[in-house]
Amino acid sequence: MHETNIQVGPASFRIGSVWKEVIDQIEMLYASYPKPKLTDYTVTLDAVRPWRRFIRPSAAINGDFMLPDAAPLPLDHGLLGVEMGVNLQMALGWRRQLILHASSVEKDGKSLIMSGESGSGKSTLSAILGHRGWRFMGDEFALINHDNGFAMPYPRMISLKNEAIKTMKKEAPHAQFGPLMKDTPKGDIQHIVPPADAIRKMEQGAKPALLLFPNFGYDAEIREIFPSEVFMRLTQASTNFVGLGETGFNTLKRLVLDVPAFEIAYQNGDEAENMINQLWEQL
Repeated sequence: MHETNIQVGPASFRIGSVWKEVIDQIEMLYASYPKPKLTDYTVTLDAVRPWRRFIRPSAAINGDFMLPDAAPLPLDHGLLGVEMGVNLQMALGWRRQLILHASSVEKDGKSLIMSGESGSGKSTLSAILGHRGWRFMGDEFALINHDNGFAMPYPRMISLKNEAIKTMKKEAPHAQFGPLMKDTPKGDIQHIVPPADAIRKMEQGAKPALLLFPNFGYDAEIREIFPSEVFMRLTQASTNFVGLGETGFNTLKRLVLDVPAFEIAYQNGDEAENMINQLWEQL
């Protein structure tokens, strides 16, 4: 078993694989991240059968938290397997903060949190803004502190899907990209390493100032969302809200009552950025 350790924000992981090339890819993409000696979780890629390590390699995703009926992935999609395993550990095991399935960026000490279903554009928007003067904080999970309500960074490598790959190669041609994985269950996927300041400052939280629910592919529109609707949406977007009990309820209630929320529809990144700047200036 080949392995490496990585630190992403407040969480740390031991990544193991029977295939060395997967660990080499992880170490390339996470070269500038801390490598802790002790870790919170373990994720491993194991061969489905001993011979499937060599003949039509097929990887089973294992770890401290597992989904027994999860389908194995071909070795070419090993990075996606690691990403899925790491996400699962956070979704099922993390309790130190409230987890929202959301992306986030920071400017002037304040954070913008974007939540939405897959395909809404939240990951692409956070990646674009991270190269346009904002600090990238994460594209998968926003972690909300229980004590002060701050959003904490979780800047793992950014997962780009389908057309977003072309968009970011045009937006950040000098960024470091991982291998292109074609025809995954989520379509074509390619990872990009976040900007250096996102990694350097990943222990610095920021007070939430704006909640945004983006919808890509529709005519431009901005609509204010009231706290009752925001609360319902974010309970569905949290993986640990129920498990945290009263603590999770109080953390989410404070976020919803203190932070204005809007839904935007947009056709491209420039249009979305203009609307975000417009809302940001009104804070």
